[in-house]
Amino acid sequence: MARLITILATLLALCQHTALAYPRRLVASKVFLNGRDVEKEYDYIIVGGGTAGLTVADRLTEDGKATVLVVEYGQLSNSASITTVQGGFMGMSDTTLLYDIDSVPQTNLRNRTIAVLAGKVVGGSSAVNAMMTVRGTAEDYDRWGSFFGSKSHWTWQNLLPYFQRALNFVPPDDAVTKSANITYDTSFWGNTSGVYAGWPSFQYPGTSAQVDAFRGIPGMPFVNDSGSGVPGVYWYPTFMDPKLVQRSYARTGHHDRAANRTNYHLVTGSKVTRIILNGTTATGITFVPVGSASGSATNSSSTAVRAKREVILAAGGIHSPQVLQLSGIGARKLLSSANITTVVDLPGVGQNFQDHPMLTASYMYRNFTIHPSPEDLFLNATFSAWAAAVWAANRTGPNSIAIGNAAAWLPFPVISARSSSIASTLASQNHSAYLPPDTDPTVLAGYRAQMLSYATALRNNNTAFCNLVISGGAASGAIVDLHPLSRGTVNINTTDPYNTEPLVDYRALSNPLDAAVMADILRFTRRYHMENPLTAAWRAAEFAPGLDVTTDEQWRAYLEETVSPSEFHPAGTCAMLPRELGGVVDEELRVYGVTGLRVVDASIMPTLPGGNTCQTVYAVAEKAADLIRYGRPDDAER
Repeated sequence: MARLITILATLLALCQHTALAYPRRLVASKVFLNGRDVEKEYDYIIVGGGTAGLTVADRLTEDGKATVLVVEYGQLSNSASITTVQGGFMGMSDTTLLYDIDSVPQTNLRNRTIAVLAGKVVGGSSAVNAMMTVRGTAEDYDRWGSFFGSKSHWTWQNLLPYFQRALNFVPPDDAVTKSANITYDTSFWGNTSGVYAGWPSFQYPGTSAQVDAFRGIPGMPFVNDSGSGVPGVYWYPTFMDPKLVQRSYARTGHHDRAANRTNYHLVTGSKVTRIILNGTTATGITFVPVGSASGSATNSSSTAVRAKREVILAAGGIHSPQVLQLSGIGARKLLSSANITTVVDLPGVGQNFQDHPMLTASYMYRNFTIHPSPEDLFLNATFSAWAAAVWAANRTGPNSIAIGNAAAWLPFPVISARSSSIASTLASQNHSAYLPPDTDPTVLAGYRAQMLSYATALRNNNTAFCNLVISGGAASGAIVDLHPLSRGTVNINTTDPYNTEPLVDYRALSNPLDAAVMADILRFTRRYHMENPLTAAWRAAEFAPGLDVTTDEQWRAYLEETVSPSEFHPAGTCAMLPRELGGVVDEELRVYGVTGLRVVDASIMPTLPGGNTCQTVYAVAEKAADLIRYGRPDDAER
């Protein structure tokens, strides 16, 4: 599925011109192409110039007092694939912007391998994602703090100010708001960030009709604003600068702000090989140019840089655990098998791997008479010509729409009549049976704590488990399982740890209840399209899986063939949990057992939020910057 989406995105490119360049202005502003140009030491060194890394770097340098070096594997890119809004997936059409990684064969998915997509460019995955600007629910973030107890500062209320700081919300056009019945509430948003949450200047009328069609399902919740922390059906903005009508991401919103500061340096095309440790204190890093052999201790191309205060690891859910393991921080058994000396035995590193599974079902409305529709861009020459003309004239119209702006994010009791029974089964499971047999007891304990929390959430209406995206046209949209119960691993390849990508194992469907939850999500999707009085007139036809698929056994067989365990949201591999629950970082994001080392990216999420991860990463990074500058806050109202 991931490969298919990449291919489709390439087709959607429509011959868009792609160009890679290193702007002279940026090079003159201390953006380096190799290690020999950097200083010998900085106050802070940030590993990874992606969503989190650039946010933290911007905040740490804005007062001019601290020096910061960001080391990024990818390059600065001016690719039109990044800036183009139309369709949302353009960033994935340029393979030079993505890591080339495949998972290990998935035993429960008939040994299929899965493309592991992550941004390999300044700006990271914020440069290539689908631009959906969505938060999880309040309960998602309260869950994080609950693992530490009632006094944790990781709660919805304490994180909300950082969501507000992270994005600059620009309301939709008044005329579009009125015609499409878009609702929003600016009290959940801010207006000071350089990263924008904007709206297209056009909405298909079918989108509003499909939003209203959810009213045909009893008990369906509707929400006034996507940022409220409440699950339901709602409109949401796009990571887009509404004036330029281009993608707004960590490079434009943070790097470009910081680029002219003398205390901010960025080196691109560089791979961090390890964190330098003096005993158990992080004192710097070593890195090499991308493409050079990094396994040799005497590598002449290696550069060492000292961090006077801290090293901040922001390499993402796939590469942050890899860097820790290469540095001797991780499970002793794994490190020993790779001939790496264990400095800190931290079994949780690389465990607890999570991503949002994408489900496949195909419906087509045979009598969808609401026009214009997305299909008209290809089937109606008059509408297509108009769309091209208004875009060329003033960057308005349908080409300003990314993947769309409305969807349902639904609690499990709303979509399933057996939410209570599935919850009871989950709570009573022998949870250790669904992790690898050599899993450390602390990681097992953390997994059990998560499953018990989910057992409660499956019964209530406070956590979204299902995401059903609408298209505004005759074809059905995407379907996502927001809280998978299976957990995977991301570990170094012990046969050649320094020169190969880590081994990524989603362990998809390893907890058998995932198949039951996904089956009910797909049953609900069928219900919305085919058993709903408000969609009946559109006469849906089901092309996949087919109406003969009805039992749990049939659904599981279908899922084994079709599910993708990834929506390209890798998380959880350096989990913020108590150490006795398999945690890697504490509530201040400091790595257990190491002084002067933090992790700030999606890998710290102990459980996934019920929404796309990008906005949450921005908020985590904003909060992390305050933790680094000020220490643990007494309150979030800084």
